[in-house]
Amino acid sequence: LLLRWRRRRALWRKVAEAQERQERSLVRMEAAARRFREQHPSVNPVSILSLPLPELSKKLRDGSLPPDHVFYAYVGKALQLATETNCITEFLQESETQLRKTKLMERQGLLYGVPVSIKDSIDCQGHDSTLGFIKNLNKPAAEDSVVVQVLKRQGAIPFVKTNVPQSLISYDCKNLIFGQTRNPLMFTRTPGGSSGGEGALVGGGGSILGIGTDVGGSLRFPAAFCGICAIKPTGNRLSKRGIMSGVVGQKAVAAAVGPLAKDVESLALCLRALLSEDMFSLDSTVPPLPFNEEVYSSTKPLRIGYYETDFFTMPSPAMRRAVRETKQLLEEAGHTLVPFEITNVDYVIFNYCVRGMFADGGSSFVKKFKGEMEKGGTRLFFWLAKAPHWLKTLLSWISKPFVPRFSCIIRSMKENTVDEVWSLHHEIQDFCHQFIAQWKKLNLDVMLCPMLGPALGIGYPAKLSVAVSYTMLYNALDFPAGVVPVTLATDEDEEQLKDYKGYYQDWWDRTLVKAFRGGVGMPVAVQCVALPWQEELCLRFMKEVETL
Repeated sequence: LLLRWRRRRALWRKVAEAQERQERSLVRMEAAARRFREQHPSVNPVSILSLPLPELSKKLRDGSLPPDHVFYAYVGKALQLATETNCITEFLQESETQLRKTKLMERQGLLYGVPVSIKDSIDCQGHDSTLGFIKNLNKPAAEDSVVVQVLKRQGAIPFVKTNVPQSLISYDCKNLIFGQTRNPLMFTRTPGGSSGGEGALVGGGGSILGIGTDVGGSLRFPAAFCGICAIKPTGNRLSKRGIMSGVVGQKAVAAAVGPLAKDVESLALCLRALLSEDMFSLDSTVPPLPFNEEVYSSTKPLRIGYYETDFFTMPSPAMRRAVRETKQLLEEAGHTLVPFEITNVDYVIFNYCVRGMFADGGSSFVKKFKGEMEKGGTRLFFWLAKAPHWLKTLLSWISKPFVPRFSCIIRSMKENTVDEVWSLHHEIQDFCHQFIAQWKKLNLDVMLCPMLGPALGIGYPAKLSVAVSYTMLYNALDFPAGVVPVTLATDEDEEQLKDYKGYYQDWWDRTLVKAFRGGVGMPVAVQCVALPWQEELCLRFMKEVETL
């Protein structure tokens, strides 16, 4: 008992030190922003903050806007957002040194002078990538991740790191070290996760461009919940070197790194900058596919598949309306919309996603929590992973008639043999080819899909792991998928929630309707999907939706 008490005291000391560091970071940001204001009283930060990224980067490159004016305008705004939403874990102090170096750069990259925020799990030299784990504190990264190196070579200035949920296997944004991040549009709602700090900071206007990761919707949830845009590329389109992962080594569900921004054109500019010789030379495992300008700027009418529900997670009235209204606008603009029949999503979620990510019965996942004081928003998975095989089998059998989805999750978390894992990977490959065949039979260019929304109340994602079905499908398939906000939840949507029952009418369905309630005025997005390696077509479709 004494040993355990001492261990806990040591952990709390580490947490307290990290929180003090976070506080000092914010004090430094405040001092830097104040110093700049005093030296340049005539600079109007509001006019700088109102510029969209393409316009801002153009002004930075042609010299009509000095990089320090932009940098300190965003430092000031980011500080305000950090105070309101608790989205920043650390100010990257070397960004001020980099700002001075940027002015001397001979080659002006596409993101010259642009301040960029970085998700906690993406390595920045000299800074922790904690994943919300105490054990990862005071272990600074030896070098920048490839994505951060490329951003710097393109003239961007990474200036803050942002909060994540413990382990990243969650679409909320809370951990024991830095606490809960709030949605900038309504503080009682979650900003989404696991790139939740990014969603809050970019959504609130404290960063013009953010970089996050996605293994089940971790870019798309924060973007949708905070009313901004994001794209999850094909898993290997951008380098993942130097990016920490929630479940290391699993190949069933493809993780990806991607940008978040206020508009689609900003995402395209970011991908133009990243898909450069810089990245291809730093990581030779990434296919050398530069940004395809012709596909992105094409105006030919599109043939678009669509569906309103996946028959697993019943869409909220606002989600259904978002798809219908977008479909109608696209048809009026001359595009062809074709219904797409989506089937077996329950099988995909349980047998490919849950089973694929916890193929070892969850033992490596449990190991990550060894010595930690909290299990965060993943208590169910943690508890199931620790349960012996006989107990899982018994629970699965008992719960099947009453809570079939719970029974399926338990069954999916058994330990697999190597042979079974190989068979699973083969099965996922087959499923992907069948999905593509169905897509090509309908001669589709892209797909319009629902996106979970409006933002759930804080604490609900931990109880609603099953609601990731709309996003996680495209990690299992490894298709590029982006989100675009298209509407706001209305009083009428709220009223219609009274009739919401769900497809299973289980505890999860009853909890989800509670989580949706109270979201009037919050943004609701749609998902735009393309075939693997077609990021430019995906962005082109997103741009079309955004414009309409």
